[in-house]
Amino acid sequence: MSTEQEAAADPVQPTRRWRALLLAAVAACAACGLIYELALLTLSANIHGGGIVATSLIVAGYVAALGVGALLVKPLLGRAAITFIAVETLLGVIGGLSAAALYLTYVFIGGSLWVLVVGTAVIGCLVGAEVPLLMTLLQRGRTAGATDTGRVLANLNAADYLGALIGGLLWPFLLLPQLGMIRGAAVTGMINLVAAAIVAVFLLRHIISARELAAALGVLAAALGLLATLLVRADGLETTTRQRLYADPIVAYERSAYQEIVVTRRGDDLRLYLDGGLQFSTRDEHRYTESLVYPALSESPRSVLVLGGGDGLAARELLRFPGIDRIVQVELDPAVIDLARTTLREVNGNALADPRVDVVVDDAMAWLRAPHPDVHPSGGFDAVIVDLPDPDTPVLGRLYSTEFYALVTRALAPNGRLVVQAGSPYSTPTAYWRTFSTIESAGFAATPYHVHVPTFGDWGFVLARRGADPPTPTVPAEAPALRFLDQQVLDAATVFADDQAPRTLEPSTLDRPRIVEDIRLGYR
Repeated sequence: MSTEQEAAADPVQPTRRWRALLLAAVAACAACGLIYELALLTLSANIHGGGIVATSLIVAGYVAALGVGALLVKPLLGRAAITFIAVETLLGVIGGLSAAALYLTYVFIGGSLWVLVVGTAVIGCLVGAEVPLLMTLLQRGRTAGATDTGRVLANLNAADYLGALIGGLLWPFLLLPQLGMIRGAAVTGMINLVAAAIVAVFLLRHIISARELAAALGVLAAALGLLATLLVRADGLETTTRQRLYADPIVAYERSAYQEIVVTRRGDDLRLYLDGGLQFSTRDEHRYTESLVYPALSESPRSVLVLGGGDGLAARELLRFPGIDRIVQVELDPAVIDLARTTLREVNGNALADPRVDVVVDDAMAWLRAPHPDVHPSGGFDAVIVDLPDPDTPVLGRLYSTEFYALVTRALAPNGRLVVQAGSPYSTPTAYWRTFSTIESAGFAATPYHVHVPTFGDWGFVLARRGADPPTPTVPAEAPALRFLDQQVLDAATVFADDQAPRTLEPSTLDRPRIVEDIRLGYR
C-alpha cells in the first residue's frame, strides 16, 4: 500500500499534536545519531590516536553515508511507518553496541580500524535514511504545495539540528565522563529504541496493522533487553578484557576526563600506563629520571618548573638536590596527581606532599601564557623540566611546537636550563630530531643526548639554554648519590652513532604539527 493509499484508508489525519510529537522524536533520534558519531571519534582517538587524518575520514565517511542512506531508503518510502521503526531498531542496536564491538575487537584481534570504518558507514546510512522517512510521515495526508513542503522541511531541519546540539552537549559533559564509552553508547541506543517505541505506540498505530505493531514492539523490547544486559555487565566486560592487554595484574585503573590510567604490578615491578602507553617501570625508571633531571641542575638552581611529570618522579629527584626551595608542578590531569599521592606514593617518596612543591592542575601551554605573579619567581625559574607524553595526538603535538618552547623562554631565567624528554633517537629518529630542531627554532642553543633505559630502549633528551652556546651536560657536584648517572655516562650520552646521526629538520609548529605525523609513521 502506498503512502497515499495509507492516508486514504486512515480517516485520522495528522494533527498538530501528532506532528509535534513526531518532531520531538526527530530531535531525540538526531541527538542519538550525533552521539554515535562522537563515540566513534572518541574511540578513534583513544585506540588509534585520533589524528587529523582519522578524524577527517570518520567525519567525511559519516557524511557520505548519510547521502547513501537517503538514496537506499527511497524504494521503502511507500511503507514509511514500519520502515522507520526498523531503521530505528537497527540504529539503536548497532549504535548501542558499537563501542563494545570496537573495544573487544581491539583487545582480542589487535586491529579494529575495519570495525570503525564499517560502523561509521552503517550508522551513517541508517541516520541518513531517517530524514526521508520522517519527511514522508510528516507530509502524510497533505496535498503539499511548495510553501507547505518548505514549512515541513524547515520544522524537520530545526528539530534535527536542535537534537544534534543536545547530543553534542550530552556526550562530553554527561555520558562520557559519567558512564564511559561502552555504557554511554549503550544508554544512547536505549534512548533511540524508546523514542522509536513511543512513535510506534502513539503515532503510527493508526497506520500499521495491529500485528505489525505487536511485532515491532516485541523486537524493540528484545533490543532494549540486549542493551540493558550490556549496561549491567559493562564493568565486568571491561575489567576482563582490559586485563588481556597487560602482561601483569592491574592494581589500579581509572578513566579520567583526559585518558585511561592503568597501574600494574608483578612482584616489585610497578608500571604506569597512560592510554596504553608505558610511562615508567620501577625496575629502571631511575635511569630515565636521573638522566632527565640532573643535567638541568648545573647552575645551582633554587626554583624549578616541571611541566607534566604528574607521577611525581621528577619532583622526587629535585627534592633530593640541595638548595632547591621551590618546585612548581603543572599537570593537566588531576587523576594522575591523585594517583601520585596514593598508589605511586612509595615510588615517588610522597614528593607531591612536600611543602616545597606547588602542584598546579592546568594545561601546560595555557599556564605558560597566563601571568602568575603569585607563583612565578622573580627573574624566572632556574630550570624548566618538560616531561610530557610522546606527541602522538594533535593535543600533545602543540606541546612540542615552536610556539610552546617560545612560551617557555618567558618562564625561564636568563641563565636557566631547559630539558625536554624527546623520545627515542633510534626507534623514532625523525620525531627526536624534529623536537631538537623545534627547540632551536624557538631561540635556544641545544645539546642532544641519549641513554639506555631497558624498558624503553634507547631514549633521548634535549638540554637547552637561551643564547648562542649550547650547554654541556654535566652532573652537578652537589648531586646526591645516584644509581645510574655519572659524568662518564653523561659524556658518552652526547655521542650518536652513524645510524642515529643528527638531522636538521623543519620545526613543528601550531600551524604545521609535523611531529604528530612523525610519530604516526611508526617505529623504525
